[in-house]
Amino acid sequence: MLKFVKNHMESITGIEIYPLISLLIFFTFFVVLFWWVFSAKKEYINEVSKIPLDQ
Repeated sequence: MLKFVKNHMESITGIEIYPLISLLIFFTFFVVLFWWVFSAKKEYINEVSKIPLDQ
């Protein structure tokens, strides 16, 4: 089954760019998330962390 999929994918022209695009999207998402976590204000984090306990 995997040989069939591999042979079929190799026959498609221009398909080698898709793994690179998905890696860039993945990397960009986590870099932005990392930046947001470290730049968020302490007051905002405390306020949001108490939301589940509010009634």
